[in-house]
Amino acid sequence: MIAVKENQDVYFSSFERLEKRLAGKQPAWLGPIRQAAMNRFAELGFPTSKNEEWKFTSVAPIARLAFEPAEYEFNTSLAAKIKRAPLADLGCSRLVFMNGAFCPELSKLESLSAGVKAGSLATALASGSPLLEQHLARHAPYEQHAFVALNTAFMEDGAYIEIPKDTLLEKPVYLLYVTTSGAPNPRRGASNGERPRVTHPRNLVLIGRGSQVSFIEGYVGLEEGVYLTNAVTEVVAGEGAVINYHKVEAESERSFHLATLQFQEERSSSVTTYSFALGGALAREEMRMVLGGEGSECQLNGLYVTDGGQHVDNHTTIDHAKPHCGSRELYKGILDGKSSGVFNGKIIVRKDAQKTDSKQSNKNLLLSDGAVINTKPQLEIYADDVKCTHGATIGQIDQDAVFYLRSRGIGLEEARSLLTGAFANEITGRVKYEPLRARLATALGERLARGQKARET
Repeated sequence: MIAVKENQDVYFSSFERLEKRLAGKQPAWLGPIRQAAMNRFAELGFPTSKNEEWKFTSVAPIARLAFEPAEYEFNTSLAAKIKRAPLADLGCSRLVFMNGAFCPELSKLESLSAGVKAGSLATALASGSPLLEQHLARHAPYEQHAFVALNTAFMEDGAYIEIPKDTLLEKPVYLLYVTTSGAPNPRRGASNGERPRVTHPRNLVLIGRGSQVSFIEGYVGLEEGVYLTNAVTEVVAGEGAVINYHKVEAESERSFHLATLQFQEERSSSVTTYSFALGGALAREEMRMVLGGEGSECQLNGLYVTDGGQHVDNHTTIDHAKPHCGSRELYKGILDGKSSGVFNGKIIVRKDAQKTDSKQSNKNLLLSDGAVINTKPQLEIYADDVKCTHGATIGQIDQDAVFYLRSRGIGLEEARSLLTGAFANEITGRVKYEPLRARLATALGERLARGQKARET
């Protein structure tokens, strides 16, 4: 406990240095938010298993380490590594962030409609964009969420996107976050020694009335060092807006990834999300959808694939706050080795949210006897005129199907791979943007092949 307290104190000393560095350089309204969030983190501390929301996910490995803020770095060698990464280029506009800071050298914005703003949150804060005070840190609540509080206290850079009304983007905007493990940037001064790094990416996406847009939010690590990514994304969907939002977590094997995605929907808007968890030693994502306008709807799709000793946790909340709203949710998991997973899906129907139509499903495929999944679908209904269903399944590969394929000359492992791929394709096949769909298929194939190799040895 003493070591955990000392490690937690590192965040407070880092916060003091951040405040000194930003003194006089940040908007007057932002400082009190940072301080309030830091104070709340001090009160909450790291969550434990006594907290029902963290019952099956221990953050002790994070609490035991003293994470220092990552330093921005850029050089031609790192640039070459990023360009070779599987998710580096998806053929669309791209904002690249290295160790949490905007990297203009690798970013590219092309074919964006007039009036679209897409760039660095730090730059937007410096220029005083009028919508920032109205929306930044106003949707993702930090009062009861320690890691959101920590991100809010340390938020400095990330993506800031404004889409004006009635805008149609032909291709997605890609937000790519890369964590490196090289030397610190000399312009920032002192080295952080051998301590692991932490980044706190903060994204704010504002979509105007009647616009139709797509986004991809990706996280990768260049090397296998230990680091922590603690990300928060806030998305506001204006009246009648249509949004496709993709999140791909492909962090390094020894890393920790914690993310919160908060969506606020206005009247008649439609949001479809795709969440893919492929990497990291411990990964947890909280997806929160507030249907705050009558007639709004959402569809949540998720796929998590684990092996070895990985642990992945998906917490989703769909809050039906207004009447005549609909939601659909399907999350699927493929777990191998001695990995473990958590799915906790909550649907809330408020008192005035009559005529709600909501369906939720979680399906899991265990490829080994050592894999474990804890699944908990939840319904909280406070209205009487609603249609809500939920369900969860846990199973292994259908042996009858395996026998059928083997009877036609297909080997055992190939048969298992085909059936597992078909199970995952129900999610990956829904991705409309072909370059991303193809990369996901490749990544999934590599993961399944790795599991097969482990079983053979």
